[in-house]
Amino acid sequence: MKKNKLNETETKQELDLTRLPKHIGIIIDGNGRWAKQRGLTRSMGHKAGFENVKKIFKAVYALGIKHLTIYCFSTENWNRPKEEVDYLMDTFRKMLKSNYFADLNFKPKLNVCGDPTRFAPDIQELIALRMEETKNNTDITLNLCMNYGGRSEIVYAVNAAIKDGVKEFDINTLNNYLYTKGQPDPDLIIRTSGEIRLSNFLLWQCAYAEFSFPKIYWPAFTEEDLKNCLINYQNRDRRFGSIKS
Repeated sequence: MKKNKLNETETKQELDLTRLPKHIGIIIDGNGRWAKQRGLTRSMGHKAGFENVKKIFKAVYALGIKHLTIYCFSTENWNRPKEEVDYLMDTFRKMLKSNYFADLNFKPKLNVCGDPTRFAPDIQELIALRMEETKNNTDITLNLCMNYGGRSEIVYAVNAAIKDGVKEFDINTLNNYLYTKGQPDPDLIIRTSGEIRLSNFLLWQCAYAEFSFPKIYWPAFTEEDLKNCLINYQNRDRRFGSIKS
């Protein structure tokens, strides 16, 4: 099989398990290009990508990281070809119906971020069911961003606060109306495939995040690649606007 030319050189540095991020966000990019490189359909690329979500999710849990946010489907992705969108919707449906994470040896809390109202009624029902079933799980929180956009989330939060009678905002007020309410902001955001942009992902929450843009298509992103991103994160000097004494 043709090797992915975008793979980066692996680092030899050891990962410090005492300095891991509390929350990782991942923009899973490159499914279509991975498939094209192998002479496969874009749908096959998405299939491989969804299978990889589970593998990386297990790896994140094994490290003891408590929050993972995966960017699955943006508000702009509706503009893709109908055949591709239909395939993704069917994949979401099957994932939720089969209880995709039922065979894990840990109990995740599922939180779907985004506006579910554009999805078919059965998908909306499945989202509500899985969120209700897992709401008391504490092993790790998985945020799946579906029909999600960072700007839309901020608008949603403001409107929800106004509806509740809020007349004056501060940072904590808005935090309490976001889809990630009660969770720490992401310390690290990873975007695979080599693209260097956020594409409307967690715009409010990423204010002090570190970024990693590995030149690896998402279906080819491995546990070792995750480790390399984390080592790179640990080599950053995080000062949050201050200076070291």
